[in-house]
Amino acid sequence: MIRKWFSLTLVCTVVFLIPSCGHQQQLVGISIQPAVETFGSPTTPVIANAGSNVQLRALGSYIHPPVTKDITSQVVWASNTPDMVTVDPAGLLTATGQSCGGSLVSATMTTNNSGAVSSSGALVTGYMTANVVCFTGSGGGGSGVTLAVTFQGSGTGTVTSSPLGLSCASSCIGSFASGTPVTLTAAPDSGSTFGSWLGCDSVSNLVCTVNLTSNRVVTVTFN
Repeated sequence: MIRKWFSLTLVCTVVFLIPSCGHQQQLVGISIQPAVETFGSPTTPVIANAGSNVQLRALGSYIHPPVTKDITSQVVWASNTPDMVTVDPAGLLTATGQSCGGSLVSATMTTNNSGAVSSSGALVTGYMTANVVCFTGSGGGGSGVTLAVTFQGSGTGTVTSSPLGLSCASSCIGSFASGTPVTLTAAPDSGSTFGSWLGCDSVSNLVCTVNLTSNRVVTVTFN
């Protein structure tokens, strides 16, 4: 008997499961809330806005899948006119009280890499507009002019005026009849010392004199 040997070939099929072409979420846009913020009014001297602030929020629009996330703490904030408004790393927008007009505030973030493509990412930026209204004196109900006092230095103290109209320990504004000579007297608090005056017509120790014929700003420094 002739036996025939048959070679049995076992064919195994191995199936590799390949995930679908998934991507990391991609940041495609940033919007800032509020989109517009305005400080001051035509009847308020610009210096009076110093320290006024509002919290901004940066919202990122992502795809894969579509979603909106709060990325306020992740973006880099910037103001194109920091003498008008500043914005801190947490998105707090603050008026400086130094100038008026319009300012563009931005929130920027570097996009993440996506898929197998090697990339350092691209910049995505969103914008909002901050306005500081310029003082015109209209609607003020009088013909007086204003004298603003701002404070600088690491110390503290108070400033009072003669004639009466100003008495403050932080930035303040008083209104006086045009042409009035106003004297300001600085008084440092305990533990502080008087530093200097800036913006006076004349200075004598702790006393600053201003011939008030137009709106003026004086700065006192306590150390």
